[in-house]
Amino acid sequence: MLSSTVLFVGAVLIWLVTLPFDRDGRVLHLYSCFWAQLYFYVNPLWRLRVDGRERLPWRGPAVLVSNHESLGDILVLFGLYRPFKWVSKAENFRLPLIGWNMRLNRYVPLIRGDRVSIAKMMRGCEYWLSRGVPILMFPEGTRSFDGQVKPFKDGAFVLAMKMKCPIIPVVLTGTARTLPKHGWVLDTQSHCHVQVMPPVDPCAFPDVPTLREHVRDLIIAEKARLESGVSAPSQA
Repeated sequence: MLSSTVLFVGAVLIWLVTLPFDRDGRVLHLYSCFWAQLYFYVNPLWRLRVDGRERLPWRGPAVLVSNHESLGDILVLFGLYRPFKWVSKAENFRLPLIGWNMRLNRYVPLIRGDRVSIAKMMRGCEYWLSRGVPILMFPEGTRSFDGQVKPFKDGAFVLAMKMKCPIIPVVLTGTARTLPKHGWVLDTQSHCHVQVMPPVDPCAFPDVPTLREHVRDLIIAEKARLESGVSAPSQA
């Protein structure tokens, strides 16, 4: 709370200074990345490795999709250090300091199961994609209890097909130990890994279900590879 109070003041100052020339909030988002990553920097027992960051655009629309294991995923994915807008539960925006910063960043809120909210979320995502700002979604819709990748919902894939922009799969491992679903105790030691996979062109698929299941299969296979410790095949 103490650190968030100080960092939120910094966020407000950056928002005020950059608002006239940075209407997409890219600078504030990168500051928020630093805010989240600070907890990794100061904790010698938490380690984070990010591979494939160069596959993420600095500018241009893309739909990032990631598996979801814990609240720690949020801290970890900020380590991508690339501009994007989160799609997040509406209640998170009401959290003191952190939620207020989410509002400053104009991330996209969602009430799960509410059709009006879902439609509004889709419009918000389309707006940011049309401005060349990527979005990031958890297509499972909620955190996994056991680390297994749950079935994917359609939203991210509908957006990618409609906006004709790439889907970029992002695979997380090691985050379940930081703060698991329904858990409120931070694990003292965690080794987290983020693997950004090559973009997937939605135009190569006949429909949303085919695209959705292809991307899910990619994430499941890559997650299994990372957890087994097998080296990635060479990219010729």
